[in-house]
Amino acid sequence: MKSETFDKKLACECAQAFSTSTGLGCTVSDKEGTILAEYGYGCESCKMCSAVQFPREKCVNAHIYGMWEAERFGGQYIYFCPMGLTCFVSPILGDKGSAAKITAGPFIMVEKQDFTDCELTENFHLSGEALEKARQILEDVPFISPEKVNSLSMLLFMSVGFMNNVSAENRLLHAERSEKIQGQITSYILELKGENAAPEYPFETEEALLRSIFRGDKETAQRLLNELLGAILFAEGGNLELIKSRIYELLVLISRVTAENGTDRSRILAQNRQNFVTIQKFQSLDAMCVWLSDVINQFMENAFSFLDAKHANIIHRCVQHIGSQYGSHITLESTAAMVYLSPPYLSRIFKQETGVTFNQYLNQVRIGKAQELLRHPELSLAEISQLVGYEDQSYFTKVFKRITGENPRSFREKLKT
Repeated sequence: MKSETFDKKLACECAQAFSTSTGLGCTVSDKEGTILAEYGYGCESCKMCSAVQFPREKCVNAHIYGMWEAERFGGQYIYFCPMGLTCFVSPILGDKGSAAKITAGPFIMVEKQDFTDCELTENFHLSGEALEKARQILEDVPFISPEKVNSLSMLLFMSVGFMNNVSAENRLLHAERSEKIQGQITSYILELKGENAAPEYPFETEEALLRSIFRGDKETAQRLLNELLGAILFAEGGNLELIKSRIYELLVLISRVTAENGTDRSRILAQNRQNFVTIQKFQSLDAMCVWLSDVINQFMENAFSFLDAKHANIIHRCVQHIGSQYGSHITLESTAAMVYLSPPYLSRIFKQETGVTFNQYLNQVRIGKAQELLRHPELSLAEISQLVGYEDQSYFTKVFKRITGENPRSFREKLKT
């Protein structure tokens, strides 16, 4: 997969924030002039070129020239497009100089009638229907007073400058991280090469990786992942397509673990489909290994952050279920299925949120209901036992005494006094 030389996502966020806060259109485009994103009234939205029948590619070239001038003048440049509309630009830096740009505009700095008289009538010699069409387009073009333009240009320059610094730091961290991952993988491959017999696939390492992901232990998961990648690369002899297949199998296993941890299953299926598409595009083992590390971290973050937000709702549903169905056959397994969680995970979060185990809470509810029913002398102990969900009366008596400190018969006798 060919990696971009600049952070497109960060650039779009910067342009969108600038456009929203200033009211100016903002366009993100690469160094060849291809528009990647536009927010507000930008060059893509402007129809003035077509109105005056001016070749659009000349307008694109003017914006590219503005980017190079901005780089030459220290990172900002105010200029007029061929239509006479004003723009300013700041270059986005990549690995090798300017890789893209954020352009603010177009806008006008003069009264619209003055612009019509000077640019549309005198320069482009428009009249009649063509002039009226251009005037209508001009109504959508923002007006910025000249005294504000320098300040806005400086604001964009500072915003893009901050973004460039963040991107440079991210690239450095990415390179360091990639080097560390590859170093660990290479070290493990060298160990495997030192063994006399061809090593079998380390299923125990795979199981340990899945357990660390289930716990959310990122550091251990990364180390075990690197060992597994080393084993896969060694076994497949550098065959990229086979390696992709093995990695996808590993991701499916990991997704199942996060499903057991409570992540929404439809969300996981969608992620798996996207992962399959992404894996097919890789042409570099280094890039694929770093990507895989990020995907696994994302799996863990999604599992735990998703469930943190859902715990209250899940426990509330379980409590409601127990409160209404205590007289029927309720188990941890059936309740977990109702809320789409694995039984071990529900058991764990139920204890965390309520302070008691699932069965302890279920018994407390049942015995509480039994205490209410014991006030009715027409009901036998066997009937009460059945009504609160215990098929075995002796077991009911045992649980009742453990929770209340006395047996049901003694409790009923006290109610008579």
